[in-house]
Amino acid sequence: MEKTFRIIRVIDALSDWSGRMTSWLVFPLVGGLGYEVFARYCFKAPTIWAYDVTYMLYGGVFMLGAAYTLYKKGHIRTDMLYHKFPVRWQGIVDASMYLFFFFPGMLLFLIIGGDYAYESWVMKERASISPWRPPIYPFKTVIPLTALLLLIQGASEFIKSLYAARKGEWP
Repeated sequence: MEKTFRIIRVIDALSDWSGRMTSWLVFPLVGGLGYEVFARYCFKAPTIWAYDVTYMLYGGVFMLGAAYTLYKKGHIRTDMLYHKFPVRWQGIVDASMYLFFFFPGMLLFLIIGGDYAYESWVMKERASISPWRPPIYPFKTVIPLTALLLLIQGASEFIKSLYAARKGEWP
């Protein structure tokens, strides 16, 4: 059982670390937006790059923060009955949901997102919605990376659910 707890701690630490590192992207995001607003309204000189940089940074924060949010149990849960269940039943419900919905969905997200990112790298894709046309393939790489981080954290949550189903308490 100690080995199981060690696995959970390592995975949770990875998700915690990735979430904390991702949170630093908020500073350049706010800085870029602030600079754009200042340049646009004070100097009547909007930037050519701010829109692209900020949507990529926001997308990165949103996606890369998903595993951290799963680790912190911050995703939306519709639990009109769930919270009234005994812990064993909660574990059974959670383990079933991870096994039949979460893992297949995230695996599909990883495969399709990986193909999407790969094709973008092959063609050296550039953003077509702005005159700056920055490379977009590094940003698209965040999609399969997000799926991978979610799958890893999902494994930790699945193990916790199995433990709760067997022992009647959350680890």
